[in-house]
Amino acid sequence: MATLTARKLTTGALLTLVSMLAGAQSNLSSDEDPWLWLEDVTAERSLDWARARNAESQDVLESDARFAAQRSRLLSILDSDERIAYINKQGDWFYNFWRDEEHPRGLWRRTTLDEYRNDEPRWETVLDLDQLAVEEAENWVYKGANFLRPEYDRALLSLSRGGADATVIREFDLNEKSFVRDGFILPEAKSDVSWIDRDTLYVGTDYGPGTLTDSGYPRITKRWHRGTALSEAETVFEGKSEDVAAWAFADLDHGICYEFIAVAPTFFTNELFLLQDNDRVKVDKPDDADAMTFGETLLIRLKTPWTTGGKTYTAGSLLATDFMAFMGGERNFAVLYEPGERAALQSVTMTKDYLILNVLDNVRSRLFAHRLVGDDWQSQELPTPGIGMVSAFALDADNSNEYFLQFSDFLTPTSLFLASVEAPEPVQLKSLPAYFDTTGLVIRQQEAISADGTRIPYFLVGPEDMPVDGSNPTLLYGYGGFEVSMTPDYSATVGAGWLEQGGVYVLANIRGGGEFGPDWHNAARLENRQRAYDDFIAVAEDLISRGITSPQHLGIQGGSNGGLLMGLILTQRPDLFGAIVCQVPLLDMKRYNKLLAGASWMDEYGNPDTDDWEFISKYSPYQNVSADADYPLVLFTTSTRDDRVHPGHARKIVARMQSLGHEVLYYENIEGGHGGAANNEQSAYMRALAYTFLWQTLATQ
Repeated sequence: MATLTARKLTTGALLTLVSMLAGAQSNLSSDEDPWLWLEDVTAERSLDWARARNAESQDVLESDARFAAQRSRLLSILDSDERIAYINKQGDWFYNFWRDEEHPRGLWRRTTLDEYRNDEPRWETVLDLDQLAVEEAENWVYKGANFLRPEYDRALLSLSRGGADATVIREFDLNEKSFVRDGFILPEAKSDVSWIDRDTLYVGTDYGPGTLTDSGYPRITKRWHRGTALSEAETVFEGKSEDVAAWAFADLDHGICYEFIAVAPTFFTNELFLLQDNDRVKVDKPDDADAMTFGETLLIRLKTPWTTGGKTYTAGSLLATDFMAFMGGERNFAVLYEPGERAALQSVTMTKDYLILNVLDNVRSRLFAHRLVGDDWQSQELPTPGIGMVSAFALDADNSNEYFLQFSDFLTPTSLFLASVEAPEPVQLKSLPAYFDTTGLVIRQQEAISADGTRIPYFLVGPEDMPVDGSNPTLLYGYGGFEVSMTPDYSATVGAGWLEQGGVYVLANIRGGGEFGPDWHNAARLENRQRAYDDFIAVAEDLISRGITSPQHLGIQGGSNGGLLMGLILTQRPDLFGAIVCQVPLLDMKRYNKLLAGASWMDEYGNPDTDDWEFISKYSPYQNVSADADYPLVLFTTSTRDDRVHPGHARKIVARMQSLGHEVLYYENIEGGHGGAANNEQSAYMRALAYTFLWQTLATQ
């Protein structure tokens, strides 16, 4: 059996080492990159390199007896008929997209609410993706549907080849359950479309050279009429190439049809314009605030403090006002939410008469309903099934005050309830089975102290009577970016692949995320990025100091921005860890803004082509890999079809590390998009690779 504890460089790795030694050095110059050719995603030379690395990793991991068992177990969970089939109401029907063993690409299907209440509801198939893939000889991956309102008899269906973000968009007849002959069709691109009426669309797409932003998203929006060529569509708005994106949309909201143009100059800022009789009128809000309508009400969610109308409103607040009065110059706001020290607004759900606010209070959910009665907003807290993670989404936002409520925690299988704000005791509709054995497991919430003294919460799941002698195989997960919150949800695959096998699982709520609102996020942006990494290091050190684990038994995992976190930790504190799983990562921060959607993230990381490189260079993993360091074992995974985070990031750091003599594993899924897998079988395979790698490295040392 090949293992990770005693492994020599394979022939493929030696060839890579020999061919690249001339360009290898212990500290990579920002002007020299001998592995730039690996950024050519589909070149045969690049793919041959990836296949050779895949073979090396498969030899090590698939030969482990744990791998086959892990893959089989995880696939049975992902394909299980006992999963909750989530539904969303469109017209008279409730739609669901479903994958299982018999339908690996999936079924788009629908039912009624009465039928859905049954243990085994009857479903009407709308589109069989597996059948479509065979008929059209394409590996179609379903990416969603945009319904025509209020008729709900047509939809714009988004289909991806192999899981990429770019999609083909095709008009679909929901009565005939077939694509519309000579209907609207958009070729493969990262398009944005919106129905205006039955025969007219707003379309932002790739219209040819110069029509996309530097980030690869549409900057030109056109109004396209049925029966005309897309080339004849009328231009409505043009953004700038340096914008992230620009788009237009029509929104039918509680019987009122609003038409908007939106421009995102950066990832975290947006300008919003109301279209009135072909005039474009700016919604005068802070550029970093989000705005939305609720019938005649305008809601503004602040990211930074805002002084207007003689008052100052705090970051993280949710404000409400009459939309047309606001457009006329009034600045009279009701404050629907104001954040606390360890509490933040996570989401807003709209029903017919109510706004449901989901608040994280020390990373645990609470729900509040708000209703405008006369000129005053009335508020009430809604009951939830327990202390844990709750999400709410409307059953029918225009016509009902009912809502679906989902509840779980790390050890409680997810349940789906139906409730009404006016009679809010939730009624359970569906529940997951217990996919893994939780006997003896407990959830703890603890805090670590970061380098600057900030308290960093984290969740720990493991045996109640675990030894505190540093011997527990422990997996620490983190993200820390883009105001994305890490929450204590039920994960059957984490449970089956790690917890049930005797591992301890830790989820870190580091800065850069949204657990405590926009200030928590902004604290680790741009030149302050190091704070997120210091927070993660502090959690690791706290686990070690408490005797939960020790460096040889502590593994870490993260993907995308979390993959950057993994790469940074690899280069800054390799002494703290025994294994790292780095998934679909950002790693070359000198070139990230030139690769795929990377330019859109400069508001998070900074612009490496300016003086920002001074602070970015200190944490860019690709540039900071050293020949002299003693690194833990790393498994890098990515996808050839990832058109969001370029696979070149992972490819290049692996080539560089191997050329410097470091042991490293790499696996590139030829499909899968940014999620890393295009179907359940691929997903189970990728997860089994990761868990097998972690058990090999952390449990045998």
